[in-house]
Amino acid sequence: MDFLMLFLIYSCFVLATVALLCICWGRKESFLTRSINGASQVLSFVIPTPFQRVTQRVLHRLFHTRSCLFVVLHIALQAAVYGEYTWEVFVYCWELQFHLLLLLLPYLLLAGNMGSFILCSRANPGIITKSNHVSLVKTYAYDGVLFQKGIVCPTCNMEKPARSKHCSVCSVCVHRFDHHCVWVNNCIGAFNTKYFFLYLFTLTAMAATIAIVTAAFLIQVVLLSDAMHGTYVDDQGQEHTVEIFFLIQHLFLTFPRIVFMLGFVLLLTLVLGAYCCFNLYLALTNQTSSEWHKSRRYGCSHHPTLQPHDRRVVYKNIYSKGVWMNLKEIFKPLTVLERKKKT
Repeated sequence: MDFLMLFLIYSCFVLATVALLCICWGRKESFLTRSINGASQVLSFVIPTPFQRVTQRVLHRLFHTRSCLFVVLHIALQAAVYGEYTWEVFVYCWELQFHLLLLLLPYLLLAGNMGSFILCSRANPGIITKSNHVSLVKTYAYDGVLFQKGIVCPTCNMEKPARSKHCSVCSVCVHRFDHHCVWVNNCIGAFNTKYFFLYLFTLTAMAATIAIVTAAFLIQVVLLSDAMHGTYVDDQGQEHTVEIFFLIQHLFLTFPRIVFMLGFVLLLTLVLGAYCCFNLYLALTNQTSSEWHKSRRYGCSHHPTLQPHDRRVVYKNIYSKGVWMNLKEIFKPLTVLERKKKT
């Protein structure tokens, strides 16, 4: 059971990491920031002083400036998964006469994902400049809670339009700012949110499709070998009927890379699927992840992080205009003229 135990330990470690990220999502200081700061403090006792500055510069460059590292990692993971799928799963499934359209579906989704990735990473998310500042200020009304009129960005030296935020990574203010995505190396704002949705949906569909095809292949192998009705002899020489855990271990020893890839894409499907549902909820309610994070402080009148004079303030989303109009705004961002027509 050595290989199976290693695989289970790996899966539990990743699931625990995801759970910790979800638990610490809404706190004032991000979990990632606290982790980096904590790691820096620990390393400061181990790494010699001359190298500490180099380490700090490297960490700052990775997590506080625009970097292609996560883009390269993203491409490398896709290449590894599709390489394994192409050279083993596709060939085996073709020999087992799987339907060709099912086998080609992951490649079609990959083409769509690459297109949406390029559009999302290269598109202007809604950078606020002096030329478009006047029109963007008039696009959304100030709600008086999350967005106050007259707040000036100290870096850009311009009044912040409602629903905008200054991105410290890109060093610009972004219209209808959602978040900065390291995987596409760009901010997600009013003008590229639709591409981010397509990128996220196709990425989730890719992982789910590869997981389904791979699982179907392994099930077909088990059925053809009639392994479920067999027996095996343990270390003590006793004969036992084949159980599910023994079967998984047998598959892991026979197809180690395929089973490991299946576990990875299954976990990826669960994480990305949950994130897709969260983003769909934000789209249906016309919220950004930044607004959702900020609004949690005003969900309760006695929240401990509020100041005494703010404890009676309860946030209400004034930007939601119904499910259909909210979805329409994602794919066709609201303009000043459209707002005037509605009012």
